[in-house]
Amino acid sequence: MPQVPTPNQIQIQTRPSETPLSELDRITELAGDLAGQFELVPLLERVLGHAVALLDCESGSISIVHEAEGYYRKEVDQGVGCHQGQTFPLTEGLTGQIVATHGTVILDRYASVPRGHIDPTDPRWGSAVIGVPIAWDGAIIGTFAIFSDGPGRIFTAADASLVELFANHAAIAIMNSRLHQAAAAKAREAAVAGERERAVQGVHETISRSLGSLLLHLDRADRATPGGSPSIQHIDSARVLAHEALFETRRSVLGLAPSSLAGSTLKEAVRQELDRVDSSYPIDLTLLVTGEPHELAPVVAHQLFMVIQEAVANVVAHARATSCRVGIFYEEAGLTVVVEDNGRGFERPDIESDIGSVQGSRLGLHGMVARAHYLRGELYIDSTPGWGTSIRAQAPYSNGDASRDRWKVLVACAQPLVRAGLVRLLETSEPSVQVLGELATVEDLTDAVSLLQPDMIVLDEHLLDQYAEARATNGDSIERPVVAVVDHPTDEQLAAAASSGVRGFLSLSSTPAEVARVVVAAARGDALLDGAIFTRLAETRQTAEPTSTAAHLTVRELEVRDLLAEGLADKQIATRLGISVKTVEKHVGAMLRKTGARNRTMLVGLRHQH
Repeated sequence: MPQVPTPNQIQIQTRPSETPLSELDRITELAGDLAGQFELVPLLERVLGHAVALLDCESGSISIVHEAEGYYRKEVDQGVGCHQGQTFPLTEGLTGQIVATHGTVILDRYASVPRGHIDPTDPRWGSAVIGVPIAWDGAIIGTFAIFSDGPGRIFTAADASLVELFANHAAIAIMNSRLHQAAAAKAREAAVAGERERAVQGVHETISRSLGSLLLHLDRADRATPGGSPSIQHIDSARVLAHEALFETRRSVLGLAPSSLAGSTLKEAVRQELDRVDSSYPIDLTLLVTGEPHELAPVVAHQLFMVIQEAVANVVAHARATSCRVGIFYEEAGLTVVVEDNGRGFERPDIESDIGSVQGSRLGLHGMVARAHYLRGELYIDSTPGWGTSIRAQAPYSNGDASRDRWKVLVACAQPLVRAGLVRLLETSEPSVQVLGELATVEDLTDAVSLLQPDMIVLDEHLLDQYAEARATNGDSIERPVVAVVDHPTDEQLAAAASSGVRGFLSLSSTPAEVARVVVAAARGDALLDGAIFTRLAETRQTAEPTSTAAHLTVRELEVRDLLAEGLADKQIATRLGISVKTVEKHVGAMLRKTGARNRTMLVGLRHQH
């Protein structure tokens, strides 16, 4: 096959002094056609039309060759009548001869083509023809044919060079179309997989809540049925089947964690996020990725992406920085992500000692800490006023080693609209939370707590005081964090909160992100609420419990508090005491509620006071 002519050669062959400028414009226009266009047939028609016009001809065709399969398809046909859209074996026609010679073919008469497809009565049967292979990466992917308008026209080597140039354009068009189709197919597959995952997760959540409600009704039916009734046996059988169905439903979606990366890798998702921020804010953003990329569990990728997204948002909103660097480091033990800025920094990098309002600047930091702990990882913050801030999160790669079970939450609201809205917000904004059930009365809530054993409860102001009374009446001693939906809490509601384990307040104006952050922080024993509200809550607790609270702590809680004072993380405390991290978190939450401490730092400080 002849070498593709260089630009200088093309200029010598196609730009003699007498060449009209309009012919050069055709080549320029063709280059513009190829930019950003992916519909194959219209592109090939444009390429063929330009080539036919420049050679002062009227007929030509382009075929797509499948050499390994032994056939070709007439893709585009201009004025030839060569069965456009049909397929033929590579032993026939001009295309078969081009593939056999693997080079350009110039014939004085098409009639010399073995087993040609033009009718002998057609004028082109006796006309000259040029056939050029369309090659890509050493393989023939198509052929390009130009016919003269009748006997007497002889094609030259210069004509063949020009057709070869257009064949190169056709190759680009074919490969662009194939790459676009492959990318579109991959995007469709990712979308289908993501939608399937969301559908399975949604079905799981719906079925789990329904089965939970079914178990509640079965328990009530059991209590309402007289002893010795034959119905008891059927109720017991139904309860066993419901428990088995609930177990199988949960197992069927094991490992299917929602992801906001939408089929992208962590690097691609972070790059897109930085590009979005860069287009809106005057800040210099850079991304560095080092190490051998490792396969990430979906929940790990999602949570670390959310850490990076939250950290960059904090830089833009609060740091007054001119530059921000994001690093993703694949290491032997796990993945580390780092976000550094050259902004103003802040005074107290230990966010455990700073509980702000729902709208406060520390809320995002609380969310990052909660996400890192959820992955059994760690988050470190280094900030110096005037010198910027560095946030580093570390987590293991694998799902089994990295993530804990999702926090199980019960949502109890007397108003159906508020209840449904909270369930929807939690399901869509925070994958680390699983809503076990949605309830309308305190009776349903107490039954559900006893049966389903949730990690925490979200309830509205209508049920807050009722739930406190029910706990006292039933003697419920298990500490569960509570998040209350209250717009303007009264002293009575704060008193009820003090005895109900409230760790956070939401209002009707809370955003989805705020709902997720407050619930996640409460689940791990932290408190996110307005400073004034928390002060009133602490005062109410002190009034209700004037005696020393140290005596109310259990032996295990005192052990956990002492290890916290040594500066150990939850994971280290769990290892030291031989208990789970989840149990450590529950002990911390119980101590915070009992002592009225705002956070872990204050809890340790109370130890020294006592």
